Amino acid sequence: MHIELVSFDHEHQPAIRAVRNAVFIQEQHISPELEFDGLDEDALHVLIKVDGEWAATGRMLDDGHIGRIAVRKEFRAKGLGARVVQALVDEAARRGQERVYLGAQKYATGFYRKLGFTPYGDEFLDAGIVHVHMEKALQ
Repeated sequence: MHIELVSFDHEHQPAIRAVRNAVFIQEQHISPELEFDGLDEDALHVLIKVDGEWAATGRMLDDGHIGRIAVRKEFRAKGLGARVVQALVDEAARRGQERVYLGAQKYATGFYRKLGFTPYGDEFLDAGIVHVHMEKALQ
């Protein structure tokens, strides 16, 4: 397994797009226009490669907003999602962020709770899917 912190550049963009396309566009039927929202160029991304294949990704914006956590179906239940989130949390802490936050799909709140996130505020719809605001204090 290989974990990289990368930018959305010409080298890494195809891998990031491939993983997110498989998970969000193909599986969850989210429109490409919503999935690729124009914020990727300014975000820090994590990419995980397993046995030569790009398996997982996620991103963090400069304000500590974590999102687009995606693990391809054939690589799930191996802890890769947690590794993506932890890599972003560790980088936020290294940068001196006070907290990180995200909008979790409602079914995934248990996953994020195990990683130390707590819910706040009201549920909301994003791309027609119910989400929950969650945050984690870093200091």
